[in-house]
Amino acid sequence: LKNKYDYLRNIQKAIENGLSEADALKAMTSTPAKMLGIENELGSVEKGKIANFIVTNGNIFAKDVKIYHNWVNGKGYILSNDMDKPNLQGTYNLDLIGVKSYLKMDITDKNDVTIFITDTMSFKADLKQDRNTVTMTFTPTNEKEIIRVFGTYEGGVFKGKAQMGDGTWADWQSAPLSFSGVKANGKAPTKPTVDNKTSPTTTPSKNVMGEVNYPFGAYGYVNLPQSEPILFTNATVWTNEKEGILTNTNVLISNGKIVAIGGPIPTTANTKRIDAAGKHLTAGIIDEHSHIAMSRGTNEGTQSSTAEVRVGDIINSDDINIYRQLAGGVTSSHILHGSANAIGGQTQLIKMRWGMEPEKMKFENWGGFIKFALGENVKQSNWDIPDNLRLRFPQTRMGVEQVYEDHFTRAEEYMSIKKTGKPYRRDLELDALGEILEGTRYITCHSYVQSEITMLLRVAERHKFKVNTFTHILEGYKVADKMAKHGAAAAGFADWWNYKMEVVDAIPQNAKMMQDAGVLSSINSDDAEMARRLNQEAAKSVMYAGMDEIAAWKLVTLNPAKTLHISDRVGSIKVGKDADLVLWSDNPLSIYAKAEQTYVDGIKYFDRKEDITLQNDIRKEKARLIQKLLSAKKSGATTQPVQTKNQKLRECEDIDDEMH
Repeated sequence: LKNKYDYLRNIQKAIENGLSEADALKAMTSTPAKMLGIENELGSVEKGKIANFIVTNGNIFAKDVKIYHNWVNGKGYILSNDMDKPNLQGTYNLDLIGVKSYLKMDITDKNDVTIFITDTMSFKADLKQDRNTVTMTFTPTNEKEIIRVFGTYEGGVFKGKAQMGDGTWADWQSAPLSFSGVKANGKAPTKPTVDNKTSPTTTPSKNVMGEVNYPFGAYGYVNLPQSEPILFTNATVWTNEKEGILTNTNVLISNGKIVAIGGPIPTTANTKRIDAAGKHLTAGIIDEHSHIAMSRGTNEGTQSSTAEVRVGDIINSDDINIYRQLAGGVTSSHILHGSANAIGGQTQLIKMRWGMEPEKMKFENWGGFIKFALGENVKQSNWDIPDNLRLRFPQTRMGVEQVYEDHFTRAEEYMSIKKTGKPYRRDLELDALGEILEGTRYITCHSYVQSEITMLLRVAERHKFKVNTFTHILEGYKVADKMAKHGAAAAGFADWWNYKMEVVDAIPQNAKMMQDAGVLSSINSDDAEMARRLNQEAAKSVMYAGMDEIAAWKLVTLNPAKTLHISDRVGSIKVGKDADLVLWSDNPLSIYAKAEQTYVDGIKYFDRKEDITLQNDIRKEKARLIQKLLSAKKSGATTQPVQTKNQKLRECEDIDDEMH
């Protein structure tokens, strides 16, 4: 905090917005003591604990609370001498003995004084207090002379001397009618009655709270959606299985799984029915290559190999791109490290469970992958940094090959020692590379030109490991025979071309040519916006290469599922598989098709009709927050300049998240 005195004010603001005073007090005392492991000594006022405590004039969370003492290790530090000053607040009579008596005298908690001549006529007085001694001056209504009053306050009663305007003196006293500081005649004080005609007050308006939603922000759910049994009727079903495309077909889902497919299907009373006549039901789209949902930092670009870092540690489940891609029919996304290094970080496959926390986004029981890279990014020839900072090895294509040779030689030696059972120094980087050698971690490699693709295949064969996937693979059509022999899959772009030198030979027939050569092929995004339209990216292989529609649809569904080793659970509509489904308004390969509903694990995470309601709710909430800000500003709240924060849509080559 720039101003330490804002601390309690901010706590008070949290209480105004729903935090209980009990929880607030724990957050300031016992909870941090537990976090620091010192709860046996500090954090509460108990016998035997260190004498650290404060003394205030009231509730610590009350507005304008005053701290009198701060005790540390049993030593008291006096912050204010007002601790022994009595509270004068209350309603009293006022008698200038032998001169004049007034109806009543009101004293507020701030020692503001109002003296009433009648119920409707009053005037103000100026009161100063020094512990039990008081001084008061006032000029009665319709009079000119100032009256000065001096006295003491004891037992709830004022006594002393008063000097009139003409200089004469009189005794005065003031006994309580009601007051809050001391009991009068053994009875509890009552709150002073306020005459609105002479002392108007306003009741503070109730603090209106917005609803908590998941995730907390735009398009979040007030109540997380739940799985329910649903029967889709009369749909055109793209099974991605031997049955092909089925017309006028029913599909039943329950408990997150596909339960039945076909004609009449018996259901229970609580089964929801959706008439899908004229609509197309497909498996959810799986994006093999994405960089959404990351909490900054696509590349750990500091070394040639960063196999020890893990994308799974930085999943951002609040990324709005998750919701946007659900609107495009995406149900799973493979989140990759970038392509700055020959050997990048470990990847993370997620399901688009919008509203869930990061750990629950992760695809369960999934075999891990790791990102490799070839080409210009690795050798830094296109890094947007000064030449004097471009010092990291490698800087040539032959240097890239040597990185693989060096690291896998080290990994082989490391695993050899590890298998002996003898003591060894654990190396997280070499652990990951060792998993590749053992076939329990799979490679997805950023790649472009045929010479480098061939190079990595040869390195893999020398060290007896397999390259699972070549991603981007824009010259894959040139080496498809070698990839097929090796058993490598391909996950590329549909028609991205000419955005840098090493992609000038890209062709839109690439996916079909590799598929025809026996290479398992997919279409991926590497782009948050493209991922919303992967159905259209798949359609480009129909347009450019004449690919069969069913084969083209598999490019973004079943084929990436096979590539990621999850086809036993997703990628097609088959009894027993996860109910990751999309209901389309039209043929999913059509540019007119819209994802009307998207389901993950049988839970509807996107509905186009409900989206309209959400947009209206967002507009209303935005307007409410703006009004709240304006009202706070008008009331004197602290303001700050508007700061914009544009979301960065990440791609393979982004290295500036942490550098700038």
